[in-house]
Amino acid sequence: MIVDHIQNWNQYSLGEAWEKAFRFLQDLSPEAEEKEYPIDGDAIFARVMSYQTERETKPGKILEAHRKYADIQMALIDSERIAVYPTHSLASKGPYAEDRDVEFFEYKDPAKLQLSMTPGTFALLLPQDAHMPGLFTEAEGAKVKKVVVKILLERLKL
Repeated sequence: MIVDHIQNWNQYSLGEAWEKAFRFLQDLSPEAEEKEYPIDGDAIFARVMSYQTERETKPGKILEAHRKYADIQMALIDSERIAVYPTHSLASKGPYAEDRDVEFFEYKDPAKLQLSMTPGTFALLLPQDAHMPGLFTEAEGAKVKKVVVKILLERLKL
């Protein structure tokens, strides 16, 4: 996992796919339309979305990890908290869904690692980083607008 500010993205030598992703992110306006954006075919694409942040303990919150793609998550408007857990410490809720590149995990306790994602702060989440985004950063929830860039792991120089 990497957590940093977008102005520092070029401090990481993760290859051409990394550079393409951040060229897209640097040009992305907070007013961007909520939709999926192709960057490099199925290898790199982005989704812009908005939703109301919630409490970690709310029933139905999703704790997930991916095996095929890495996520770069960044808030565009307002903020959210992402709870992060090592996948090896969690019980799976079922088999990995290869067609959707997702495995869901059982939630038991608040994560020891909590990321406060404000506009311009990004997190690179890898297969070992189970994550629960969309959480309150303050006492009350907010409507966060964010972008998630998906990069095929084989395209990153890790």
